[in-house]
Amino acid sequence: MNAKCVYSYIFETSPPTDTDKLSKYKDIPRPFIIEPPPELKQTYLHGDTLQFNLILIGKAIDYLPYFIYTFKELGKIGLGKGRGKYELISLSAIKENIEQEIYSSTTGLIKNIDGQLNKTDILNEVHHYGTNELTLKFITPTRLKHNDRYVLVPEFHILIRSLLSRISSLTYFHCDEELNVDYCQLIEDAKKVEIKEKHTGWFDWERYSSRQDTSMKLGGIIGNITYAGNLEQFLPFIVLGKYVHVGKGATFGLGQYEIDKTRRSSF
Repeated sequence: MNAKCVYSYIFETSPPTDTDKLSKYKDIPRPFIIEPPPELKQTYLHGDTLQFNLILIGKAIDYLPYFIYTFKELGKIGLGKGRGKYELISLSAIKENIEQEIYSSTTGLIKNIDGQLNKTDILNEVHHYGTNELTLKFITPTRLKHNDRYVLVPEFHILIRSLLSRISSLTYFHCDEELNVDYCQLIEDAKKVEIKEKHTGWFDWERYSSRQDTSMKLGGIIGNITYAGNLEQFLPFIVLGKYVHVGKGATFGLGQYEIDKTRRSSF
């Protein structure tokens, strides 16, 4: 695949031409996520270090060298209003809290390291959490839409609708698989799960668009929320969503959440 085709696939993903399924689906998720650093720092001076996470999904994993090349070239061009330049120092794969270096600017070599997360990893992690109560912490603004409106209260069925939509699209377009589940029944069951405790609010995140040369506000939900009910069948989707994010703007790191292990419980 040439560079032009790779660019089109990653940044302008469109439905396959040889099938009518999802051919009219316009909101196709990109196969990568850039997670911003946890600090709120927005200005970086000479000598400062910026560390962020890059998540590649499905077939995009094979194009890691293109991402490395792109980040290196962006460093030469510069980012932000002042076109601040940077150097890509290193890239590491992190799996099960084990970090392995993939790329170093010292050698310029890319190592073939398996840092992929698979279905077995997700199912193994599911067992870390309780099946009747779960607390999620929304780290970055989470933009959940229901009935064409962004919601202020993340009811469980709205969260599950968004997760199912995103995961099914990612698996179909980027993993050559279909999510074979009973969507209607899952959503009906999700409506029975209640909000036990809520400490969330709306936060406006400002992003600068180089293409439009303007600042954009992308607001969403942040904070903690505890759900109570029969959660067992939803846990694989919630655990996977922790890695692929949920809601609008996930490519830019929005919709990131953590699962609180300290509140595991069972009846």
